[in-house]
Amino acid sequence: MIAIVDYGMGNLRSAQKGLEAVGHEAVITDNPADISSADAVVLPGVGAFKDCYDGLVSRGLVEPVKDAAASGKPFLGICVGMQLLFDYGEEGEGSPGLGIFSGRVIRFPETNRTGLKVPHMGWNQIEPVNGRDAQLFKHMSDTPFTYFVHSYHVQPADESIILARCSYGNAFPAVVGRDNVYAVQFHPEKSQTEGLALLRAFGELCTVVV
Repeated sequence: MIAIVDYGMGNLRSAQKGLEAVGHEAVITDNPADISSADAVVLPGVGAFKDCYDGLVSRGLVEPVKDAAASGKPFLGICVGMQLLFDYGEEGEGSPGLGIFSGRVIRFPETNRTGLKVPHMGWNQIEPVNGRDAQLFKHMSDTPFTYFVHSYHVQPADESIILARCSYGNAFPAVVGRDNVYAVQFHPEKSQTEGLALLRAFGELCTVVV
């Protein structure tokens, strides 16, 4: 069973439907016991960084989520769920993150510097980094386009965790991962065939197939 962490915000049902569409059982839960016993964990996210982090705090989910990431079970962060894995988010008044990866979450440059609108919204191509962990990409095409909606992106302290990049004015990390923990800036549940291919590969990491 895959646990989708419910902290009061996020694309919960969409993520669940995406996993179920490719044959993986998923439940939405804010129960630490469910998160602990699950075979894999997904941390989704939509909205402001601080609001999402505060949602984890208010439901007593910070330590259960960190424990799940440290447990060795497959773990996937999606969009703001990716950003929350880092030390600090600069959005608004700023907020600490979970500190699972070292680094910050920063805003895209202003439109007058790049000519590009913020937020970055719509379809864009991701480019896997050659020679790095490709398990999540094994069912995707060679030139995958995925769906993004975000004004901020991660800036890892250790660039070796970057598994794929995307370009929007400048290159930014689209997928990161280390050991059992993966995270994507785009929304796989909104990315049609390519997104479902990624969710299928993630589910296969724990071999929990309905």
